[in-house]
Amino acid sequence: LSSPLQSQLSQALNGLSDRAKEAKEFLVQLRNMVQQIQENSVEFEACLVAQCDALIDALNRRKAQLLSRVNKEHEHKLKVVRDQISHCTVKLRQTTGLMEYCLEVIKENDPSGFLQISDALIRRVHLTEDQWGKGTLTPRMTTDFDLNLDNAPLLQSIHQLDFVQMKVSSPVPAPPILQLEECCTRNNSATLSWKQPPLSTVQVEGYILELDDGNGGQFREVYVGKETMCTVDGLHFNSTYSARVKAFNKTGVSPYSKTLVLQTSEDTQSEEQTLPFPVPLERSQLRRMSPFSSTLNLQPSFPGRSYFELRSSAHQLSLHSSLQSLNSAGEPIAWFSFDPASAHADIIFSNDNLTVTCNSYDDRVVLGKTGFSKGLHYWELSIDRYDNHPDPAFGVARIDVLKDAMLGKDDKAWAMYVDNNRSWFMHNNSHTNRTEGGITKGATVGVLLDLTRRTLTFSINEDQQGPVAFENLEGLF
Repeated sequence: LSSPLQSQLSQALNGLSDRAKEAKEFLVQLRNMVQQIQENSVEFEACLVAQCDALIDALNRRKAQLLSRVNKEHEHKLKVVRDQISHCTVKLRQTTGLMEYCLEVIKENDPSGFLQISDALIRRVHLTEDQWGKGTLTPRMTTDFDLNLDNAPLLQSIHQLDFVQMKVSSPVPAPPILQLEECCTRNNSATLSWKQPPLSTVQVEGYILELDDGNGGQFREVYVGKETMCTVDGLHFNSTYSARVKAFNKTGVSPYSKTLVLQTSEDTQSEEQTLPFPVPLERSQLRRMSPFSSTLNLQPSFPGRSYFELRSSAHQLSLHSSLQSLNSAGEPIAWFSFDPASAHADIIFSNDNLTVTCNSYDDRVVLGKTGFSKGLHYWELSIDRYDNHPDPAFGVARIDVLKDAMLGKDDKAWAMYVDNNRSWFMHNNSHTNRTEGGITKGATVGVLLDLTRRTLTFSINEDQQGPVAFENLEGLF
């Protein structure tokens, strides 16, 4: 080819390469949308169920109140009728007794005796008859229950119950909701987490987080961005800070969330003494901000232990994640999943990204959603299927590690791969420290990343596998 044609083809290839790059980024965006749709669907469904359950509870409470009124009416009617039965029975007994006495007097053969009492008896008979006057032999209570439940309006409302789309005329976001269970302080840093109301469909472009000065002063912006969780470092010790957040889009800014009050520790040692695992997970730096002279960080999770479950077969590797963080009392406070954006395209996600499967004969890599650069982190992988053929690899890596090669083949991963008899450590395609002892069905592989000592250590069934695998680690893993 002549030189001009080569240049023309090269330029055409550059344009095509740009389109291919854009297509790959678009595919990542679409995969993220699949994940977000799944998460939003679960949250939306839970909110819908909660709202309907609240209506059902309210209806049950109202039903109990109406039944109580019916029971009171029932008791009232019975009391009136029983009182009337008792009163009528007494009067009838008295009347019957008088009639029997009068009949005996009429039979008396002594005219003089009859004349002495006849006038009195006649007056008494008339008086008794008058007592059975009008209304005496009429029921004081009807047997009907004069109660009519008008449920037509409610039934119509139930039939008309439907979803309401947010109106275009009011597209300002709703106030964010602070997730109190995920907000905390540690030493002189504060972590805030928030979310949009579950049924809000207004597009949000970002959030503005504000803190006061720790002494009741004015609020100041400490973060503006799309993240929904961040940590502010460099605050004053033994201080009380107030925090609030609002959302914004092209139309305007939402009202503020409720204000949250956070107390920092009294000194730098207090947290270290109380937590068995004083290890904050990775915080990706966002920006530096005055007046605190602090680094504002994203903290995607909390201190604690992590657990995975590994499922593998000869040509299929299925990794099921039950990764969770625990607090000092051993209670879970956060959950994590695999990251579709970081995975090879051959990997299939399911179960809300807690399970990954790959049918490829080649090695494929998937990362978790959480990155670490500080602290102590430990997680386990339990193998529930293994037929001695594959060599699964476990470890840590940079976000841009090769996704189509065994973990450790490049210089962006530090791993242990293992079969049923032995294991090796591998980094930058260099194999070291062959160690006897492999994995079988039911084995547990542990990964200990100590970024305080900058080391990576592995274990099998709670026994350390070989020496310290890697040292002098630093950066984001």
